[in-house]
Amino acid sequence: MIKVMVVDDSAVVRQVVSDILGSASGISVIGAASDPIYAREKMNRDWPDVVVLDVEMPRMDGISFLRQLMSERPTPVIILSTLTTKGSATAIEALRAGAVQVLAKPSLGVRQQLQDEAGDLVGAVRAAARARVGLLRPAALTAAGSNGSSEHHALNRPKLSADAVIAPPSGSAMVQTTERIVLIGTSTGGTQALEAVLTRLSRTCPPIAIVQHMPEAFTASFAKRLNELSEIEVREAKHGDRMGPGRALIAPGGKHLMIRRSGAQYLVDVVDGPLVSRHRPSVDVLFRSGAKFAGRNAVGFIMTGMGDDGARGLKEMHDAGARTYAQDEESCVVFGMPKEAIKLGAADDVVSLARIPAIIEQIGRG
Repeated sequence: MIKVMVVDDSAVVRQVVSDILGSASGISVIGAASDPIYAREKMNRDWPDVVVLDVEMPRMDGISFLRQLMSERPTPVIILSTLTTKGSATAIEALRAGAVQVLAKPSLGVRQQLQDEAGDLVGAVRAAARARVGLLRPAALTAAGSNGSSEHHALNRPKLSADAVIAPPSGSAMVQTTERIVLIGTSTGGTQALEAVLTRLSRTCPPIAIVQHMPEAFTASFAKRLNELSEIEVREAKHGDRMGPGRALIAPGGKHLMIRRSGAQYLVDVVDGPLVSRHRPSVDVLFRSGAKFAGRNAVGFIMTGMGDDGARGLKEMHDAGARTYAQDEESCVVFGMPKEAIKLGAADDVVSLARIPAIIEQIGRG
């Protein structure tokens, strides 16, 4: 049984979340508290496997409590935050402080919307329980190159392939050019893993397109934060953006991201569409577009994350002549997506998180 503690100052949220999780098989809600001080008293008597935590609460805010937990007794924490701009920036800060996942909490119609997204919440708790939170400790991030998180599960919806958004590659390899692009896919553990990679790149690095599973309210704040920390330009992708050296484009939450070739340049398309591999954005969609429109001119990285999104897409890139990499188990918070890609024979090489920035820089040098 996965033991869960719910910490939120809203009695409605505590009740609904407790009911949802308590009715799921393999999960037991061992307590609920209106603030971190009260929660800690309960946790000292029976320590949970996962904490579902609000951010703005009386007596102690959620991020301060999160930092306390990660420094004293690392425990998987899921942030349940509102969709406001302020809330999204705060949620990103929580991810940097060591939260495993962040889920969007509606500001209106809370009860109904939480019930509608019950499958996502249950899936998030199950994923968090398997996370290697020791890699998320702030003290470890500076030494090892960080990891982080957020994943939007949709276990109660049909699982579609990339065919639902983009046709398979034709099999004709693209003519190799000097223009090389990098495609990255990641999920649980990815926010801090991406920070570890992007903040170590120079302005001469090759163009990068990224899918990070994250609710739509948070991707703009996430990209803005990475841009402030990095030498390269990092921003949320817009339809028609050109991929250029020293620039990383991150898929907006709730939209698929694809690349396409226009003459000698590569552009990105931001499109609607159904969930693919239960996600939108989907790594499979990005990687398939790389296989179809870039072929040998692309390099793919599949990194830490729960599930198998991106595994088949990376295999398509590999088969189209792209160079492909999977993050190794030791440096992954959750060794799900890379493991599935390795099983398919999609990865040319398995590398640590610490090696990825140097590989990308080398790609930029040809």
